[in-house]
Amino acid sequence: MKKAVIAFSGGQDSTTCLVQALPEFDEVHCMTFDYGQRHKQEIKVAEAVVKELGATSHKIMNVSLLNELTSSSLTCDNIPVSHELQENGLPNSFVPGRNILFLTLTCIYAYQLGAETVITGLCEIDFSGYPDCRNDFVQAINKALVLGMDHQLEIRTPLMWLNKAETWALADKLNKFEYIRDNTLTCYHGVIGSGCGDCSACKLRQKGLNSYINKKCNNIMQ
Repeated sequence: MKKAVIAFSGGQDSTTCLVQALPEFDEVHCMTFDYGQRHKQEIKVAEAVVKELGATSHKIMNVSLLNELTSSSLTCDNIPVSHELQENGLPNSFVPGRNILFLTLTCIYAYQLGAETVITGLCEIDFSGYPDCRNDFVQAINKALVLGMDHQLEIRTPLMWLNKAETWALADKLNKFEYIRDNTLTCYHGVIGSGCGDCSACKLRQKGLNSYINKKCNNIMQ
């Protein structure tokens, strides 16, 4: 029996990964993380999406301990989400260690379930500059976790080399374009669908959406 576990946020990327995985695996389990995020609404959205799309199970992990070690505009309401980069060259929405923790816990859960595939929507092409979204990072932590658990495990990143327009195209190919557009949450301020329109996550998502729609319209007209 083929089993997969998805690190699932209820956003555009992880939902696209879920839709793609469902027909491929006998069981698809989702894991969502509560880390005290500003956009906590994403947990409720993730629950709704998993229920509607029909994943095998959905586990919500409380990892608020992350906030005892670090601070970010995504986890502290008193830190406004800024469009400016910090002195270290990273946006203040970067949560150090977040994806290290998320992938480690997801892989531990996969081990427990007997799954050999972990799926994440991380992407290096269109992203906010977070170092833990890069392919080198994923490959390194994948190797470390296989060695540390002595369990053959593949961390898949179906969107790693896709820009946002191509991710929208994939959603359309999977016949879930409108669903993902209207029911997922990417916005750092917790606004479902088109979002607040101002945060970097919303701007990246909308830019990709506009690019895909324009390209699709041009193809139809030709």
